[in-house]
Amino acid sequence: MIQRLQSIYLLISAILQVICLSLPLGRLVGENGEQMGQLYNLLLRSVTGEASFSPWALFALLLTSATLTFIDIFLFKKRALQMRVASFTCILLLGYYAYLAFFVWNIEASYTPSITAAFPFVAIVLNYLAFRGILRDELLVKSLDRLR
Repeated sequence: MIQRLQSIYLLISAILQVICLSLPLGRLVGENGEQMGQLYNLLLRSVTGEASFSPWALFALLLTSATLTFIDIFLFKKRALQMRVASFTCILLLGYYAYLAFFVWNIEASYTPSITAAFPFVAIVLNYLAFRGILRDELLVKSLDRLR
């Protein structure tokens, strides 16, 4: 059934990830306090307008995760696979944050995150809640099979 609560969790998670793909993650500030640029998932844009596509892996991880989350909504007939995809999506989002931390650590400027940088974390929580709901459904189906 597509109208389950975990489907709503997965839909909101996918929407947050797509929003995060298109908005800036934060800004880079130099040592003297002036803004040096903005960090997006796909590029690093400086104040002068130059673009560096060095954070492309952030975009790839988040796009893969958003696509899998959206596909996961329609796997409601295969609950075991749906649970595996939801947990794999959580792992991808944790990898996203690990790479973001690595990328920010190697930049020679101070990083100030925007609220958009928290959207993948909210997506992790929503995917976990969806995983729990799917597991609850699977256990309910198994208990009903034992009664027959």
